[in-house]
Amino acid sequence: MPYAWRAHLPPSNTRYIPHRDRGYALRQSIVPRVVVEVNGVYIRKRFITSIPETVRPHGQGWLDLVERAAVVEVTSEEEDFPVESALVLGETRGWRAGIPGTQTIRLVFDQPQRVRHISLVFEEERTTRTQEFVLRWSSDGGRSFREIVRQQWNFSPPETIREVEEYQVELSAVTGLELIIVPHNSGGTACASLKSLRVS
Repeated sequence: MPYAWRAHLPPSNTRYIPHRDRGYALRQSIVPRVVVEVNGVYIRKRFITSIPETVRPHGQGWLDLVERAAVVEVTSEEEDFPVESALVLGETRGWRAGIPGTQTIRLVFDQPQRVRHISLVFEEERTTRTQEFVLRWSSDGGRSFREIVRQQWNFSPPETIREVEEYQVELSAVTGLELIIVPHNSGGTACASLKSLRVS
């Protein structure tokens, strides 16, 4: 069952996540829990149902996503590669999905943000595959999303193992960012992964 982790234990509740593109909403039960700290910080995150298809800057201008800026929602994760490992500055492990297939990472900001720069890094050292991802944003609390980019990339280890994407944008009143990853456009058992995600 999907559940949520929060650094401060709010009352349990049930949340509906709208999916306008699909024309339906998925019911999500939220059970609060304190997550283990990573590099001295705590992260608030929720597991969500998979989709088929103004905060102090941190470090070099990046938003402090995990501790102050946002709730992180994710469809799945490996125990040793949780989603915060792709968001915390200084972490090198990155995130890996716990199951094959399409995965979603969603940042739900506590306050609307002005976003100018988004950085994504992917790595694949084992499997030859063609990955596709969609990056999109919301200004209305997730009721609707607009695409920033839809991108494909061919991993072919050991020659091509790293994809780095830097997007300069001008987005105002951003309430959510969503990254949908299709790890292999031919299907199969590939698991999605993300080395890092940064926002400023």
